[in-house]
Amino acid sequence: MSRLSRANLKGRESVFAGGPDLYRGEIQAACPPSLEECVTMMEKCCEEAYEAQMLLHNGTQDLRRMNRVLQSQRLFLLVGEETVRKYKADLTDEIEPAINELIELAEQGLQSLQKKEAVLQTKVDTAQSRTARPTTGAPASQKMEARRLQILTKQREALELEVQALEAEVNAMERQALKA
Repeated sequence: MSRLSRANLKGRESVFAGGPDLYRGEIQAACPPSLEECVTMMEKCCEEAYEAQMLLHNGTQDLRRMNRVLQSQRLFLLVGEETVRKYKADLTDEIEPAINELIELAEQGLQSLQKKEAVLQTKVDTAQSRTARPTTGAPASQKMEARRLQILTKQREALELEVQALEAEVNAMERQALKA
């Protein structure tokens, strides 16, 4: 317990034990014990005030730095910035090959779609050239057969597109299984 925190329940003793008249004229007089105690107590108080001032100074000397830290917008509570950069680079190294592979697959898919478009365009051109020929003399059974052929061709093309979509889905699932 500090000396300052104790309550002084008794009254202050007088500085002049024998009365104030005794000491007024004497310059060379010896200090009475009560005055020496008073000076000692004052020195102790000054020492404690100095220690409190040093404690306060040590606790607040980096106030400017703490204000900057508190005003900062970047918060890395458990992870340093260098660690974040390292993980970012690792993630880039991990994802980049997959992205390049997807780009290649997209280019291959585009080329195959362009080929199929060309094949379909030639089929459409041949079908138009067949229908452009006069069929007035053709019997009804030939017309029905041509119509049936067109329907079957459309169904086959739709099924081919569905098969390609399913193959792409299976390939995507295989890649995901390999990654996991």
